[in-house]
Amino acid sequence: MGESLRASFSSPESAGSWMASDEPDHDVVVTTRIRFARNLDGFSFRSRLTDERSKELEAHLRERLIGLELASDQAYLSLPDLDELDRELLFERHLISLELARGSGPRGVFFSRSRHVSVMVNEEDHLRLQVFGPGQNLAGLLDQMREFDQKLAGRVRYAHHPRFGYLTSCPTNVGTGVRLSVMLHLPALVYSKEIEKVFNAAAKMKLAVRGFYGEGTSYLGDFFQVSNQVTLGRGVDKLHQDVSKVVPKLVDHEREVRRTILKENGKGLEDRIFRAFGVLSYARRINSQEALELISQVRLGVSLGILKGLELKTVNELLVMSQPAHIQALEKRDLKEEERDVARARYIRQRLGRPGAE
Repeated sequence: MGESLRASFSSPESAGSWMASDEPDHDVVVTTRIRFARNLDGFSFRSRLTDERSKELEAHLRERLIGLELASDQAYLSLPDLDELDRELLFERHLISLELARGSGPRGVFFSRSRHVSVMVNEEDHLRLQVFGPGQNLAGLLDQMREFDQKLAGRVRYAHHPRFGYLTSCPTNVGTGVRLSVMLHLPALVYSKEIEKVFNAAAKMKLAVRGFYGEGTSYLGDFFQVSNQVTLGRGVDKLHQDVSKVVPKLVDHEREVRRTILKENGKGLEDRIFRAFGVLSYARRINSQEALELISQVRLGVSLGILKGLELKTVNELLVMSQPAHIQALEKRDLKEEERDVARARYIRQRLGRPGAE
């Protein structure tokens, strides 16, 4: 499976399909993700499972997930059967979490890229159902997730309490087990140092602000995921309302600050954007963190119309394809860190069509 997985993930055409390039508010809103945490009745929580029961649970869920016949491109992968590069590819595509990628024991992932769906098996909970898509489409994705959840519930028996709702390993997920998350690109708020206000306001509204890869990851490239913090005592519709109320305000605030910066320090902003574009266009070695930060500035330049002739779709693809495992998949070999940095710089130059790209 390793070679076919790498081949399919080394295609730039599909890399940014889950990111917004022509959706409403695409200049700020990147993608939306909905996750349901579920556990099965009759099995202990993941942290208390023996290896034997954990293996039994994975086999049980694998059979039922495959039996869903969700899409023609559906696949189930057992993580222990994959090498490190394959697991990192799945993580970089946001199909699995860092915990699942680098964990141990029987565990797997079921996914369909055409349906933008993935299910993590034996992560913190027995099941983590995810659906994601470009732009801000909480209502549409929520309908899709509910349908998917009900379909799976017809094949397994969830652990559910009449008073507390769905039972989960972490108390903050008890109840609906739902996490609604919207990824935003907020470079102006970071540049103006107003991002701390966002963190404080979100905390007061019981919302969490996380990094590019979600929970437990740092803030990279001015990309932030805004999501509900707790589920107990809050219905899905209320959680939807809470997140939907905040996101448009953040979009408006980011745009307002962008306009202010353009008015008060337009040349300074242009200089910052063109310097980022220049480095990406001609650098011979660049690490993944620097690439993400520079691509973030270029994305801002494209959104503001400062950089002409470059499509947002291409920039979104670069965000995905410049990650470490994807660079190695493109090169079709394992690379040392310095080799990756050289290959990354070369790939970015080629995608930007710069002179001397080779």
